[in-house]
Amino acid sequence: MFTGIIEEIGKIKSVKRGSKSVVLEVEARKVLADTRIGDSIATNGVCLTVVGKGNDGFSADVMPETMNRSNLGLLKPGDPVNLERALCLNSRLGGHLVAGHVDGTGKIVSKQQDENAIWLTVGAAPEILRYIVEKGSVAIDGVSLTIAYADEQVFKVSVIPHTQEETTLVKKEIGDVVNLENDMIVKYVEKLMGQGKPKGGLTLDFLVANGF
Repeated sequence: MFTGIIEEIGKIKSVKRGSKSVVLEVEARKVLADTRIGDSIATNGVCLTVVGKGNDGFSADVMPETMNRSNLGLLKPGDPVNLERALCLNSRLGGHLVAGHVDGTGKIVSKQQDENAIWLTVGAAPEILRYIVEKGSVAIDGVSLTIAYADEQVFKVSVIPHTQEETTLVKKEIGDVVNLENDMIVKYVEKLMGQGKPKGGLTLDFLVANGF
């Protein structure tokens, strides 16, 4: 589990490609502290297991499912990536609960300066946008952000100066692909609301019977 508060910008050292998978070597410093083989590090918002560790970085396997749902397959040596270690139970939850299980990708549609903030407009598929709620949360490349606007094609976030400096977000160009993870609470609520729901939709009798 993660918070979406990025700890460090790492850099891809190498990409070893298989037919459907890759092994990433990532240059990092801060996230190596207290990290052991088998621990998790969110890389551009994707929960990866550390399979190798050195003094200046770590390596991780990326399976085909992750390649299909994320932008990790597009990475090349020298690319910057957002990094965050898994949440400790005694840590402050400064962002929102992020699983590191990317729902899919979107594309940067526009960037606009607004005094000290930068607006990012992101286009995404309907199956992603259905969970995007104004003033709700979303993780973009692992960064916890508040949704300021949403419609049936795009959503917008406003990136503050601290986030501009500590993440890769504002370095993205129009057309770049980003990883998106919806707020897991929204998905669980949808799932639970669908259980036991009458086929004809909600009725007054159903609500009364279930304590509403």
